[in-house]
Amino acid sequence: MEGWDVPYRHSVQTALEVLRGRWTVAVLAALARGETQYKDLITTINEVEQRVSRGRKLSDRVLTDTLQRARDDGLIERYAAETGNFSAVSYQLTPMGRSLLRAVRPLAEWAQENRDQLKGNTETVNQQS
Repeated sequence: MEGWDVPYRHSVQTALEVLRGRWTVAVLAALARGETQYKDLITTINEVEQRVSRGRKLSDRVLTDTLQRARDDGLIERYAAETGNFSAVSYQLTPMGRSLLRAVRPLAEWAQENRDQLKGNTETVNQQS
């Protein structure tokens, strides 16, 4: 395929590495509305997942790991506000995190447009396993 030179492929691979993990996009999407406390973040993500995936649940440990990776990648910022005996931790998208979320939108639209074909391929693969 013309135009798929090594630097371009490397850039695509780099982007996919940033998006690694089942929950990365869910976390970014949940933070799209603005700064969100940790406890509200996990609740929001699990409520959405309950509606669309029936049964999959984000654990505290996986959320913590996902948030740390996103921080390391420069996608989100962490804030801790002292309130009495504990600190309320919240997270917010960085400009880079917002731009990544916008960049993922065409990929989501592609998946929606091809949902039936993709579902058929997924079922075929699952039957062969």
